Amino acid sequence: MSEFDIKAFLASLTERPGVYRMINQSDEVIYVGKAKNLKRRVSSYFVKQQAIKTQAMVEQVVRIEVTVTDTESEALILENTLIKRLNPRYNVLFRDDKSYPYLFVSTGKTYPALSFHRGAKRRVGRYFGPFPNAGAVHQTLQALQKIFPVRQCAESVFKHRSRPCLQYQIKRCSGPCVGLISQQDYAQDVALTIKFLEGKSFEVIEELGHKMEQAAEQLEFEQAAIMRDRISALRTIQSQHLINQPGSQDLDVVVATEQAGHCCVTLMLYRGGHLWGSENYFPKNQAASLNQVLSAFITQHYESHPIPKTLLTDPLPDDQAWLQEWLADKKGQKVEIKQAMQTTAKGLVQLALTNGETALKQHITQKSSQQDRVYALQEALMLAKPPTRMECFDISHTMGQQTVASCVVFVDGVPVTQQYRKFNIEGITGGDDYAAMHQALMRRYQRLKNEQAVLPDLLIVDGGKGQLNQAIEVLKSLDLESIPLVSVAKGEGRKAGLEILYTPTNDEGIDLEADDIALHLINYIRDEAHRFAITGHRARRQKAQTRSTLEQIEGVGPKTRKALLTHFGGLEQVKNAAASELSKVPGVSQKIAQRIYDFYHGE
Repeated sequence: MSEFDIKAFLASLTERPGVYRMINQSDEVIYVGKAKNLKRRVSSYFVKQQAIKTQAMVEQVVRIEVTVTDTESEALILENTLIKRLNPRYNVLFRDDKSYPYLFVSTGKTYPALSFHRGAKRRVGRYFGPFPNAGAVHQTLQALQKIFPVRQCAESVFKHRSRPCLQYQIKRCSGPCVGLISQQDYAQDVALTIKFLEGKSFEVIEELGHKMEQAAEQLEFEQAAIMRDRISALRTIQSQHLINQPGSQDLDVVVATEQAGHCCVTLMLYRGGHLWGSENYFPKNQAASLNQVLSAFITQHYESHPIPKTLLTDPLPDDQAWLQEWLADKKGQKVEIKQAMQTTAKGLVQLALTNGETALKQHITQKSSQQDRVYALQEALMLAKPPTRMECFDISHTMGQQTVASCVVFVDGVPVTQQYRKFNIEGITGGDDYAAMHQALMRRYQRLKNEQAVLPDLLIVDGGKGQLNQAIEVLKSLDLESIPLVSVAKGEGRKAGLEILYTPTNDEGIDLEADDIALHLINYIRDEAHRFAITGHRARRQKAQTRSTLEQIEGVGPKTRKALLTHFGGLEQVKNAAASELSKVPGVSQKIAQRIYDFYHGE
């Protein structure tokens, strides 16, 4: 390949907005960037003194490709799309593809309920959020339950109650299911709840205060005490938030902190003046300033998450004006990115920075501990290199039925749950764990080999020498004998810490001390494989138990099954019905009715 002539390339490069892709000798895109002026931005990599990481990237570049766009916003969108698709090694990458949970108020119902919600917003009602995690939603629901006695039960439960539940007994629900509160009074409680969630807690306190005074004037002292307790609970919640002024707008606080070459982005969500939770993100492939890290986070995070009116950041991200314009286009109204200037705003940013510094310190410590365990395992098993990627298999069944094999994946000592796999085992003698292990391993590694996918640095199987021999046989048949292998046999009395490790070259077994960190890692991985296998097995068993026996009757399709169950009200009633009764169901002929009757009565 001819040497890259950067001077000739820059001489002809346009000054329009666009996206550039840096490519190495292996034809791999190693960096994607956007630019308001392509010529000026790309030139800066080759004429200025760069940081060590940036210089290392530039030295690998043998070709640069550009895509010109009409506007800066188009360049931003294209850059984000290419980063997600190409996963360049030198770009700052955040893994944040989860959907955020909301708190839902079913205002379309006569007696609305409060509930947890995640996913598409198809139901009629009010949605409040997003919350950073499920725990924040449940914490808010618990707080609301102590203040406003609005029901939090499911519709199916609400419709079939004949007497009030425990929540009513402990004064956390007003009992609308059995008519213990009028629709008008209940609607007032719902209205107060919505006002609180909208950030109008001062108005709520004022309204509750009026009710307390009215109740006292009418000598309804018990009702006045209830209002007093609600006001006290509300003030307690208010005191836990930094901002609680009336009319506070929605805002996100986004800060970046750095320690020992590691970076953390902390996001704190404030809605209606209340802090609804926080989340910490640790970027991959960090070779950038904190300003660039924040810019990357904002483009990647708000591509698929709700955008607030204001973002408080520290420091300010690169391309601040550009990002504001892009966010405003997506939101459909003005969005402001700014640094804290007022005392309250500075307090919010400082709180986020404190959270970020604490989380980053724990992350670094944990990462160091994980690496120590990986290196200890390498030494214990005498491996040629640290087992960065490990896969572990386990088998679960009940009396040989609904057998499921699990495969869990760990990278750098950390579980990668999205790469976990389950295998429904078929065609073996029930209870034959060796055959089940053989089938799972064969299916897994035959596929990885065919797809030329990444293979593990260490394969772990739960069990003794029998399971080990199955793994040896599978790897040998696939010409994958170079994969290091270990089996974990339970020790005496099946007690933790007494496990024996067997490898193809150590038939006597490796007996590590109970406090050995290498054994701790092995047990952690083995236990996770066991948990995942049991989860899969229980799901399969439950599915088998709930499957209607009507499916086994020839000529009884889905529509007929539905008609039978609807007509009789359940499977037991179908079983006990006479053939003449069965034939009265629309779509059920006399012949099919007799066949159903014979199936259940052994004719």
